[in-house]
Amino acid sequence: MTGKRAGEMLQKIDQDCRTTSSYTGISAFAPEVMQAMAEVPREAFVPDELKTWAYENRPLPIGNGQTISQPYIVALMTDLLHPDRNDVILEVGTGSGYQAAVLARLVKKLYSLEIVPTLAKNAASLLEKLGYTNVEVRQGDATTGWPEHAPFDGIIVTAAAEQVPPALVEQLKPGGRLVIPVGASHRPQDLMLIQKDDKGRLSRKNILPVAFVPFTSTEK
Repeated sequence: MTGKRAGEMLQKIDQDCRTTSSYTGISAFAPEVMQAMAEVPREAFVPDELKTWAYENRPLPIGNGQTISQPYIVALMTDLLHPDRNDVILEVGTGSGYQAAVLARLVKKLYSLEIVPTLAKNAASLLEKLGYTNVEVRQGDATTGWPEHAPFDGIIVTAAAEQVPPALVEQLKPGGRLVIPVGASHRPQDLMLIQKDDKGRLSRKNILPVAFVPFTSTEK
């Protein structure tokens, strides 16, 4: 049953990819991204009472005012990073750990920050239980990134920031990519791709209108 439902999810992701190609410029996601989406058991990352809907192509609540993102959006953001087997990636917003699990199949190392203590603890435990040994989860404010392990080949942010945190841009390697939703809560948001060239110059591209939970910080 799970295999069939996962297959249906992949079909919906592919359909959405083609439907939004005029926005994104992407008509098909990389095969390795789709393979990772197929292999990660999404039902493991949703609350028990929502497992029936785990493979629906929509976001679901995971508690603490947070959500697990729509599978299509997870695939899109992963594809935009252009992940490589030798990459070291920073994720901001671990949530249930689903996006981390997808990326962990595609990169060398993933560092993931989560501000909500309960979510950080649960995600770390679940990812370890499922055998994702190349993921390190830390509870804390992501405003300053994770400087001990910077610079990163790519950075992915799974909550909407009103402005792009400067520390994340600084911690991006030359040649790296930052994928982040930008905009205020309950207002129009844009999924943005920021690229840093070999000389450190930045380019920004709005990819798609989106709706994410807000980026939270301990800063006043």
